[in-house]
Amino acid sequence: MKHILVTGATGFLGRSLVRRLHGDGYRLSVSTRRPSDCFPPAVRTHVVDVASPGASWEGVLDGIDVVVHCAARVHIMEDKSVDPLCEFRKVNVEATLKLARDASRAGVRRFVFISSIKVNGEGTPAGVPYTANDAPRPTDAYGISKMEAEKALLELASNVDMDVVIIRPVLVYGPGVKANFLSMMRILVKGIPLPLGSVHNRRSLVALDNLCDLVCVCIEHPAAANQVFLVSDGEDLSTTMLLQRLARALGVSARLLPVPTWVLKSGAAVIGKSGVSQRLCGSLQVDISKTCLLLGWRPPMSVDDALAATAQHYLDHSKQ
Repeated sequence: MKHILVTGATGFLGRSLVRRLHGDGYRLSVSTRRPSDCFPPAVRTHVVDVASPGASWEGVLDGIDVVVHCAARVHIMEDKSVDPLCEFRKVNVEATLKLARDASRAGVRRFVFISSIKVNGEGTPAGVPYTANDAPRPTDAYGISKMEAEKALLELASNVDMDVVIIRPVLVYGPGVKANFLSMMRILVKGIPLPLGSVHNRRSLVALDNLCDLVCVCIEHPAAANQVFLVSDGEDLSTTMLLQRLARALGVSARLLPVPTWVLKSGAAVIGKSGVSQRLCGSLQVDISKTCLLLGWRPPMSVDDALAATAQHYLDHSKQ
């Protein structure tokens, strides 16, 4: 059985992936920024701050067959950095390339990089999804840094004896989700009316379990070598549909007011929140046919089952 190193192992994806890989019987090592005791005893834990210029992987990569690189400087809604792109590059490009080069020298055979759909861009016309072969068009510092890391990794792979696999997830949700998805659940449970009853966009999402499943496939599948894959649940939802189905999973009624989207967009522009209205009213779809055909993969969890698991986790923990 392969020996896997998961970086960013205490993050939303990393923690779930470690549970999945451990359950599948893999030998596991993990890297975290700070000491953690949340992993099974059989998991080797290493404290490595990938953001540190002096980060060392000496000894960590010994005997590792596959690296799954989840650690990153993540997208920040209102970044206050003087030079955000510079800060993203330090972690998402420079630190990633250092790890990949060290991994290659240590004899690692495959490097799975968790990238982002932001490499493709910020939105699509409804019914015209992104594909894995589209020319990248990132618009923010985070997306640019992920694109640069992808290009550098693929170039490295062409010169060393190590495969690179790139996965670009859309919005990931699941038990323990934070940020906007968590806010939506809180609002729905409180019964607060939302002016989102007439939003007819289409957005791709991916359940945490589905993303973890694809990562597991990419660890093993020979056809994944040096490829870029998009991933989603395979069912796109409008914002209105998402709220209705999430409310049902939470056992509440969604109080959605049928406000026209042009009113929402105009109001958001007036108060300087056009980005928010784009995420709520705009479309962002992905075509996962390459992922399915090349790897023989299908999302194992349905949207409704994933929403139910997400909602149940929220309800269980919100009572504490």
